[in-house]
Amino acid sequence: MSQSDDTLKEKLRQLVKPLDGDEEKPDRLRDLVGWLLQEMLNIEFNEFIGAEPYERSEERQGYRNGYRQRELFTRVGQVTLRVPRDREGRFSTELFERYQRSEKALVLALQESYLQGVSTRKVKRITEKLCGVEFSKDQVSRMAQMLDEELATWRCRSLDKTYPYLVADAHYEYIREDGRVESEGVLLVKGIDEDGYREILGVAVAPAEEEVSWGEVFSDLLARGLDAGSVRCIVSDEHLGLRAAMRRYLPRTTWQRCQAHYQRNAAAKVPRKARAEVHAGLRDIFNAPDSEQAWKRAERLMEIWQGRFPDLVEWMEETLEDSLMVFALPPEHRQRMRTSNGLERFHEELRHRSRVVRIFPNRASCLRLSTALVMEQSEEWLTGHRYLNMQVLEEEPEEIKLALDMAEAIA
Repeated sequence: MSQSDDTLKEKLRQLVKPLDGDEEKPDRLRDLVGWLLQEMLNIEFNEFIGAEPYERSEERQGYRNGYRQRELFTRVGQVTLRVPRDREGRFSTELFERYQRSEKALVLALQESYLQGVSTRKVKRITEKLCGVEFSKDQVSRMAQMLDEELATWRCRSLDKTYPYLVADAHYEYIREDGRVESEGVLLVKGIDEDGYREILGVAVAPAEEEVSWGEVFSDLLARGLDAGSVRCIVSDEHLGLRAAMRRYLPRTTWQRCQAHYQRNAAAKVPRKARAEVHAGLRDIFNAPDSEQAWKRAERLMEIWQGRFPDLVEWMEETLEDSLMVFALPPEHRQRMRTSNGLERFHEELRHRSRVVRIFPNRASCLRLSTALVMEQSEEWLTGHRYLNMQVLEEEPEEIKLALDMAEAIA
């Protein structure tokens, strides 16, 4: 272990060691957040320059020129960061702005909640004691306006790539509307582009997952440049409003019914003690090597279950085909495209971040925080690892192309 590793561990140990009193915790957490962000900035700058401080290196790309201070407001208080500068002024970090964006959206939601009298004293303690600042309605309004302009620009950006695959899903948040607390949906559409990278294409907050709500989402995507003809498959659960909107705005696109949702729906049609058996049977069908084998397994199971679970068998005869459309895709893509689980996991992350707010003071506040978090996730996906190898689409054998044509005709 290097000396720098020892120093890092000792610093963390000092910052997170148990505290005797609650009053010290905000300061300790603020110190930890500030120190970690400063270390990340220093590491990013060292990589940009190509050398550590005072290091002679053939890879050096420039020279240091001091620091500039920037203030960052977080949920654990105000921290001051020293942003490194180079002589040519070429260094620019995205870390500070990306962190500030989501933190500002969350703090704004808390502040708005308190100012509109819809939250508890806990919110006042978080926003004033932990955030370390007092605020007024005018200050909150100005902050919201500045952030909303940036987020609206991102939501309205042009979609100048092709997206062979889309995934649509929603989760619900509590929002105060006209003096009442309503459960409203946060609607997301994820795209996988021509190079195999993921990106959130659309985000909206709507009263419910009705056809008109999802229709506005898909209409917006098309208006921003989404090529409907290039979308080969959409993955989602079997929500009637969502399905109706897809048929209207993307009528020639194959629909893959999420197999995870399908298994949950099937479990509701049998006694509790039989659910494990049904799950195992459906998994065996879904794990078949090809469509022909999947249908053979399905027919065999439905014969076995006909006498015991007639309602389940009747339902499977009408709906199973929707969950097997993934077999029309290249084998390398089937594992990732047979469910909407990846987007569902991201919805769970959104709920985890929004839990501190509990009840959003208005729809705009919910959209602001959701967009900020979605924007950060998209940036991570687009600069991270490739999600799918899309070259196989160009190398598809003739039988897969025929299967896709048949799937489009059925859809």
